[in-house]
Parts: sequence; structure tokens; C-alpha cells
Amino acid sequence: MSYEEPLAGGNASGAVVRIDGTVRKPWTASTASVVSFVNALRAAGVDAPTPEGRDEQGRQIQEFVPGTLAIEAGPLSPAEFRRVGAMVRAIHDASAAYIPPADAVWETAIPAPGAELVCHNDLAPWNLLVGDRWVFIDWDAAAPSTRVWDLAYAAQAFALSDAALDPLLAAANLAAFVDGYRADEKMRRALPEAMADRAAAMYELLRTSYATGKEPWATMFASGHGDHWSTVNSFVSRHRDLWRAALLPVA
Repeated sequence: MSYEEPLAGGNASGAVVRIDGTVRKPWTASTASVVSFVNALRAAGVDAPTPEGRDEQGRQIQEFVPGTLAIEAGPLSPAEFRRVGAMVRAIHDASAAYIPPADAVWETAIPAPGAELVCHNDLAPWNLLVGDRWVFIDWDAAAPSTRVWDLAYAAQAFALSDAALDPLLAAANLAAFVDGYRADEKMRRALPEAMADRAAAMYELLRTSYATGKEPWATMFASGHGDHWSTVNSFVSRHRDLWRAALLPVA
């Protein structure tokens, strides 16, 4: 009999366990659509955990990818910020060629400003495994969004999540990330406001969920996520001019 090893995380996706070389997590209304999307990305050359069907308990089965979460692996170097930015660009470019079926089901907590392409919606250090492979995990919140909205969240999550960091260093990290993405001038101009709006939206999700008792966000708000996102929201908004200067070429 295989042993079930509980895995950390799973704030919004329920209990997650490892069994041998696989990960098991709840199968939801959107899982079939997410699996189809992930398979399309993999076919286009994006490395993501291999979906392996459903187990006897009805849970989804995924490949277990060894590694350390980026949030636990220490600060990224400028080259690593560029590497992650390039990973996000590869995901977006592969997704741009994917046309989901009309009956696709998506479950995501924060509405997007558009439906340009299907996005991961939580490309963050707590969802990036680093090791022999660098792989984004936890695709359950994938849903239609826009490049700018998804990039704004990813860039903020990797470069601007530590409000105690020297803002000039944070701006340099942000520039490296966006350089890795190869963002054009239009995206660079949009990012400072988009990052502020996206951080505010995350905080509002947690705050309003706490007020109404909506889980898992209510518990996350009370357990420290609310304070974190309140601080980050202020940090990202307060330094928009600095982010803009770091991202835009000198005239």
C-alpha cells in the first residue's frame, strides 16, 4: 500500500498529497478544462507537471516534480529574474495559440479585465519549483485573462513582494524580470498601474472574503495573508514612478 505524504500549500485547491512519483489533489468542475490547457502547453514545449488522469478516489493525478519552491530558495539573481520572465513569456506565447472549447469551465477568484488568452493567474514564487527543472505548478486557477494582467501579477509577485527591500533594488529586479519577458514599450507603460491594480484586487479579495466568511480566503486573510497584501499593495502603489523609470527607456 502506497503512503500518502501531505504536501504544503493547497490554500485554494484543497488537500494535496504525494503518493510515490505522483501528486493527488481534488478534481473540480474546472479540472478537465485545465488539464486540456496544460496538455496543449506541454505539446508546445512548456514544461509543466504531466497530468496523469484520475485515481480511484476521484482525485486528479499529476507528475511529482522534485525541487524547492522559489519562495524558499533564497533571493533570485538578476539572471534568474530574467529566466523566470522568459518562462512567463513562453507560457503566454504557447497559450496564444490555444483555443479552448466553447464549453470550457474555469474557476478563478479575481475577474480579469479581458479574455485575450488563457493564463495561469498565479505565476508566483510559491508556485515555481526550482531544481534540475524550473517548473510552474498549481494550474488550477487557469482561466482567460490578458498578458498584461497576468504579467503584472507575476512581475509583482517575484520582484515586489518584499516591501522591506530597498525600492531601487526592487526596481532593478523588476526590470530584469520584464527584460526576460521581452515586453514591448506598450506593456512596459501599462505595468506600473496594472501591478498596483492587481495587488489591490488581491487584497480586496482577501478583505471582502474575511468580511463574508468566504473560504479559503477568509482564513488566509486572518492568518497573515491580509497583512502581507495590504503592505504589498501600499508598496507597489507608492513607488509607481520608480517602477516606470526602471521599465521605460530613457528618452
